[in-house]
Parts: sequence; structure tokens; C-alpha cells
Amino acid sequence: MPVPNLLSIGESESNRLKEGHRTAADRLTYLRLALVVVGVAFIVGIATFIKIWPSGWAWHTGEALPHYLQMILGVYATLGVFLLLASRHPLAHVSLIRFTVWSSVVHAGIMGVQALAHPDHRGHLWGDVPTLFLVAAVLALLLPRGAAAKSAE
Repeated sequence: MPVPNLLSIGESESNRLKEGHRTAADRLTYLRLALVVVGVAFIVGIATFIKIWPSGWAWHTGEALPHYLQMILGVYATLGVFLLLASRHPLAHVSLIRFTVWSSVVHAGIMGVQALAHPDHRGHLWGDVPTLFLVAAVLALLLPRGAAAKSAE
């Protein structure tokens, strides 16, 4: 999967990066890249951030990994593997991408409410909560709509 070279964009091609001029192929290329980034982040990034920034990512204290966290890491790592697989042919995996978008919104929303309700967890408002909202927004914005989405279903 080639990554677009944004540094060599000529004057005539620079308008393609604006939303109104972006082609379906461009959107699909960026979606593939986003799926790879999110997939890898779900596989190794969450566990890494829990270790290096626990106040923004871990909902527990102490060195041991609680049972709930082992389950969350397992679920997200599994989702990450499937997002990597989906990056090869995103239009064949629209429902998985939509699930990732909506489950991220729901998960972030619940965590946001919990962080606001418990002052000792306010660090999550700068860590995992906005990160999941960002993941949802990026994937939702890059997901094909209209005729392209209908042809994928």
C-alpha cells in the first residue's frame, strides 16, 4: 500500500486535499492508512500508554493488571488485528469500521462521564477519552458515503 507523497504535490493537485476536491481514491488511501494506524495502536498502543501515562489511560492503581483491564486489552488487540486485515480491502469491511466508530464513541462517552463524576479520574479527559473520540471521527470522516458505501454493502 503506497503512502501518498504530500511533499511533492503540485499546484493543480493541492486542491484535491480539500474536502470538496478529494477523490474517492484519495479517501480510500487515507482510510487504509488510518486503519493500519488504529489497528497497530489497538494492538500495542493502549498497553503502552497504560504503562507510560497511567493517569490518562488506566482506571486502576498498582502494578498488577486487573482482570477487567486484561479483558479490555484482549478485546482491543483483537479488534486491532481485524482492522489491519480490513485495511487491505476497506470497502469489504464497512460494518467492522462502523462498529469501530460507534463502539469508540460509546466507550469514550461512558469514560468521559465517569471521569467527570470521579475527580481522581479527570486525567482521562486528556488521555483515552479524546483519543477514542478522535479515532471515531477520523474513521467516520474517511469512510465512503453515498454510492461508494452502497456498492460496498
